Amino acid sequence: MWVNPEDVLLAGALWITERANPYFILQKRKGHGDGGGGLAGLLVGTLDVVLDSSARVAPYRILYQTPDSLVYWIIAHGTSRKEITEHWEWLEHNLLQTLSIFENENDITTFVKGKVQGIIAEYNKNHDVKEDDDTDKFKEAIAKFRKLFGMPEEEKLVNYYSCSYWKGKVPRQGWLYLSINHLCFYSYLLGKEAKLVVRWADITQLEKSATLLLPDAIKVSTRTNEHVFSVFLNINETFKLAEQLANIAMRQLLDNKGFEQDRSLPKLKRKSPKKVSALKRDLDARAKSERYRALFRLPKDEKLDGHTDCTLWTPFNKMHILGQMFVSTNYICFTGKEECLCSLIIPLREVTIVEKADSSNVLPSPLSISTKNHMTFLFANLKDRDFLVQRISDFLQQTTSKSYIERELTGSLNSSDDEVYSQQGSLLSSSPQRSLGSESERQFNLNDNSVPTATQALMTMYRQRSPEEFNPKLAKEFLKEQAWKNHFTEYGQGVCMYRTEKTKELVLKGIPENMRGELWLLFSGAINEMDTHPGYYEDLVEKSMGKYNLATEEIERDLHRSLPEHPAFQNEMGIAALRRVLTAYAFRNPNIGYCQAMNIVTSVLLLYAKEEEAFWLLVALCERMLPDYYNTRVVGALVDQGVFEELAREYVPQLYDCMQDLGVISTISLSWFLTLFLSVMPFESAVVVVDCFFYEGIKVIFQLALSVLHANIHQLLGCKDDGEAMTVLGRYLDSVTNKDSTLPPIHHLHSLLTDNGDPHPEVDIFKLVRSSYEKFGSIRADVIEQMRFKQRLRVIQTIEDTTKRNVVRTIVTETAFTIDELEELYVLFKAEHLTSFYWGGSSNPTERHDPSLPYLEQYRIDVEQFKGLFVLLFPWANGAHSDPLAMRFFRLLDQNGDALINFREFINGLSVLCHGDLTEKLKLLYKMHVLPEITHEQEEPDSAFEATQYFFEDITPETSIVKKLHTPDYRHYLKLWNQEAKPKLENTKEMPKLNQTQFIELCKTLYSMFSEDIAEQELYHATATVTSLLLEMGEVGKLFTCPGSNDHNQESLEESKTRLCGAADKGDEDCEQLPPMQDIKLEDSSPKDTGTSSAMLISDDETKDDTSMSSYSVLSAGSHELDEKLQCEDIADDTVLVRSGLPHSTSIDKDWAITFEQFLASVLTEQALVQYFEKPVDVAARIINAKNVRKVGRTLLSSSDYEISLSG
Repeated sequence: MWVNPEDVLLAGALWITERANPYFILQKRKGHGDGGGGLAGLLVGTLDVVLDSSARVAPYRILYQTPDSLVYWIIAHGTSRKEITEHWEWLEHNLLQTLSIFENENDITTFVKGKVQGIIAEYNKNHDVKEDDDTDKFKEAIAKFRKLFGMPEEEKLVNYYSCSYWKGKVPRQGWLYLSINHLCFYSYLLGKEAKLVVRWADITQLEKSATLLLPDAIKVSTRTNEHVFSVFLNINETFKLAEQLANIAMRQLLDNKGFEQDRSLPKLKRKSPKKVSALKRDLDARAKSERYRALFRLPKDEKLDGHTDCTLWTPFNKMHILGQMFVSTNYICFTGKEECLCSLIIPLREVTIVEKADSSNVLPSPLSISTKNHMTFLFANLKDRDFLVQRISDFLQQTTSKSYIERELTGSLNSSDDEVYSQQGSLLSSSPQRSLGSESERQFNLNDNSVPTATQALMTMYRQRSPEEFNPKLAKEFLKEQAWKNHFTEYGQGVCMYRTEKTKELVLKGIPENMRGELWLLFSGAINEMDTHPGYYEDLVEKSMGKYNLATEEIERDLHRSLPEHPAFQNEMGIAALRRVLTAYAFRNPNIGYCQAMNIVTSVLLLYAKEEEAFWLLVALCERMLPDYYNTRVVGALVDQGVFEELAREYVPQLYDCMQDLGVISTISLSWFLTLFLSVMPFESAVVVVDCFFYEGIKVIFQLALSVLHANIHQLLGCKDDGEAMTVLGRYLDSVTNKDSTLPPIHHLHSLLTDNGDPHPEVDIFKLVRSSYEKFGSIRADVIEQMRFKQRLRVIQTIEDTTKRNVVRTIVTETAFTIDELEELYVLFKAEHLTSFYWGGSSNPTERHDPSLPYLEQYRIDVEQFKGLFVLLFPWANGAHSDPLAMRFFRLLDQNGDALINFREFINGLSVLCHGDLTEKLKLLYKMHVLPEITHEQEEPDSAFEATQYFFEDITPETSIVKKLHTPDYRHYLKLWNQEAKPKLENTKEMPKLNQTQFIELCKTLYSMFSEDIAEQELYHATATVTSLLLEMGEVGKLFTCPGSNDHNQESLEESKTRLCGAADKGDEDCEQLPPMQDIKLEDSSPKDTGTSSAMLISDDETKDDTSMSSYSVLSAGSHELDEKLQCEDIADDTVLVRSGLPHSTSIDKDWAITFEQFLASVLTEQALVQYFEKPVDVAARIINAKNVRKVGRTLLSSSDYEISLSG
């Protein structure tokens, strides 16, 4: 590979010169190649690994040097002698003569450098290499990574780090490679190698550990091993990257979105270090965007463009606050160095003017931004103001054009039928697809006309008090409203308001009833999504109403259980609004669909917000603020339960052990977190918790939960069992009151669960919230995220283990495999699926994994993955001839015809081959060849458009993917499994007959299966005899099915019939009543003008001709078709074809056929075949071999727990 010329000071150190001329030197690295170079070679190899990882990649190099100069320039290097020799020869032929013309050495150097750079530029142009792609040093590291670990090109290296790997008590200094799907380590010390490969998806724990011996170490745990790495130059960077990659792997296991490199991610502006790959920069940008979105509650697709230090003038306290400005495609945000001081969000849709103000000593480089609501924000101390203004102007222009398009769409009266979703149900960036004219026409009337529609928050319609009623509570409520109005006057109102410590204080005192909806929208960030998607909700309701699936069934069931004590949900208006919001969301996000507890939260949202607002609040809640809480396995809630346990151990250690023994934490946390305390506290108190949650996020819920435990610490320590502990906590939560509430007290259902003892003294909700801030306010959001990552690994791997156990338990009674064998096979099966997920396959990986499906259906493999497993595990697999047989086997196992097989189907097939009797195995072999040949049209998957159309016609919540048109729904699988569960005997008479083409294929299969067997010759002889017999049977049978055919040589036919019918007990009956061949339809059944003949395979030394024969000799003159169809390698030389006495035709005989009984009876006559098919199979040995093959990484690296530690 040509490289940009770099100077080399010591050309001879550690290198041996192999060729030289006046200008160029070709060198080889010491210790490379044969002999290893002795001690010097070992030392050089060790130095290469420890000091310079790229040196071992390029064992050859070419240097340039002018005769009188002491400076050398490296201009090319190569991994092989062939590659470097090509470069050397090119230099000799093209440059050597030209260089002798120059007189000045500087001119020669300039010319050579320019020529090499030109070659590189030409290569980049021809191979479409971008200028900002990875550096040469990183490309060398990628090449080394692929070479060492056998990784394909699809496996992208993200970064590599120097570190020590502790193998036992000995540290191995080497290099840690972090790629998208794997963590790898390589060390080479004094001739000894150590290699390690761990898949991110197998990691159960990843943590930074500190001990006296290892102050900075990273511990990586899997189900079977622990690995410790230490001596990092920058442990924080390494750990953050490892954490991010493990998170991506967990996301793949959780919701199947997988990792797709986002090409639109902004690159880092400053010049990046040499060792950082483009992919690493993208991942860094991704991580920064995630933190930015979480900090300011922005939509999920918002990408950070950049940030800079600056000051913001705050008019409410007349100060310049130091902080950071963040700029993204649709927002300008600011946060102070001290978070509590001030934060600000300015959507670009609200911006009217951006201008540079005059600089002064007091106010250097100021920037003024004005908004539509007449607020002006003054930033100063901007380092690169001109560039920043240009970026903001560019984004503003895009925002203006987008809003213009939206207005055009909204103003149009034409209803568009375009999809509102992408395949995963997420929003397309285009705006409303349905336009409804003026705002006055945008009224909901989307379900039954007889049901009145709520056009405002339900609370305003169901207030149970008369307007003139006045009491101290109302006076307090009025004062709260005034305080907020004063706050708006001073700090601004709407999305652009200054958010300060004063705002937080007001929230903690409780938001006024009639301002809740507005402020929840504002603090949650839901207002941004609502404002940028006008008309989206109405479209969604219209599209989703009237659609029925599992989600809508569950929604209907839970509608009347949602806050039934509140009058708003005791009539059809409230119920209908709740139905619309939940159904619309299930339609928007089929990954979640509907989950219990969503109804309770949504009903509260509807009380304080309009229907559309409640919908967007639900979106913010499910997709951003409580991630993964409401999917089918409530993973997010389980993760936060683990976080809560960690926090309890840290903050209430005296209670932690007691709670763990009672098992209470897991019970309480799910109900508390999933419903934000709404299901366990009186309603008027719980809404105060929701106020704080929308402002501060999940930390409020953790703080409050810890406060509740802390307040009951003595009672809980005295509890004997979990029931008693739950009673204590239940009574406490029931007693939490909101004395400021103007609402009439609503009877709380949770109180029915508590005992009839004395009621707990009342607890004021505001005091409880304030005390939670005082005692546990030190909990930070970033620490919670760190804990969540750790727990997510544990929870998802636990779910994967549970899935494995459930799958094995489901099918263990159906097969002869042991539980241990099934678990090992499941691991191999899943690993094959994951490998195709990483490196591609013949079908889309997202179609093969759907965590929401029943356990047995979650992982499926396509034919390419099956071929890999077939070679490793199936006894009939045989080298080069395995693929055709594997494809036939796959088609037989694929019962529903979706080109994918699940684990049960896979095990059913393997079980017959490993544990089945002779008849079962032969039946399987026979069935494989009875299947009609597949055509190319059948192989092609449905187009994405058709699949999308189907998805919208019948959306089922238990699938998170776009289904193929012919994929059955879950009810079909239940019926199928019920049928499979019933014992059934297959009547061999009902099996279809084998026609001549299929019989020829069966013969080819048999010969290929035996080609490398120990008893190869005996099996060939036996197969030849059986084939001869069956060919004759088919001819005899044809005479009975075709009455008009030639019936000469009656005696011969009678003899054949006797042989045929004597092979089985009921032969006469079968021979006389052979039905016509109408049950099998060949894809290419049209007769072809090709010559074939009926033939017998006879193996006998006496029949040999003097002429040397190849594997097959064709018996009939002019017949080459059968020869072509029966060609097979490795057949013994003494096997020939001889003419049969039976008549033959010149094309495939459609009337010729044999039955399974005839096939079985014929095989039973040959002892060699019987022994082959009854030979016992050592399953354990095959599994161990499969795991070892996958470990070493031959052809495809894809094993499950393939952690390798090899040392010389």
